Amino acid sequence: MNALLTVLLSALPLASGWAVHVRWLRGCLDTARRDPLTGLRTRDGFTRRATALLKDPRAVVVLADVDKFKHINDTFGHAAGDDLLKGVADRLAHHVGPAGVAGRLGGDEFAAVLIDDHGTAGDLLAVLHGVLARPVDGRDPVVRTTVSLGWVRAADFPHDDLSGLLRRADEAMYAAKQGRGGTRRAGLGRLFATVAGRRAGRSGARTDAPVVGAAA
Repeated sequence: MNALLTVLLSALPLASGWAVHVRWLRGCLDTARRDPLTGLRTRDGFTRRATALLKDPRAVVVLADVDKFKHINDTFGHAAGDDLLKGVADRLAHHVGPAGVAGRLGGDEFAAVLIDDHGTAGDLLAVLHGVLARPVDGRDPVVRTTVSLGWVRAADFPHDDLSGLLRRADEAMYAAKQGRGGTRRAGLGRLFATVAGRRAGRSGARTDAPVVGAAA
């Protein structure tokens, strides 16, 4: 018995050291999955959390893109552009809340998955659209812009994975940008307006693409 106790006591420092090491590794991994500028999750970190959230039928996928961001960088400088991105990120994370996830996919493009408890995602995102467009506090000169939003309910396309839902939200977001309407929802049915893709390889509307309509 004494020998066993001696072995256990001698193993305690090793176990304690391993626990500290594991926590350190987890911290490093979390840092690697965070965007250094905005603090939001990177594409990899966002994908992991968002995929888990899509198991909830109330999940809503959102894409947000800062309008004329290159013009802002060219006119006011990259520091102003960085401040704007950080402002958008903070506001997006606040509105998504701890139950959802927000990420920076790259450049001025952001994504989020939120849980729509009350079926009011359209109202929430209409408010968010206005909030994201507010000037950054304390910056002089004041930088003004707008943010285009596209969103889709996961329950409307139960066979789509995260990639497919992001593609639909992306098309809705681009339609919002082209129509200067601010916010668009990807719904069911055929796309009633041709959508010219922003990314290489996209040429017009898909035959199975969703209707893009006003937020609801």
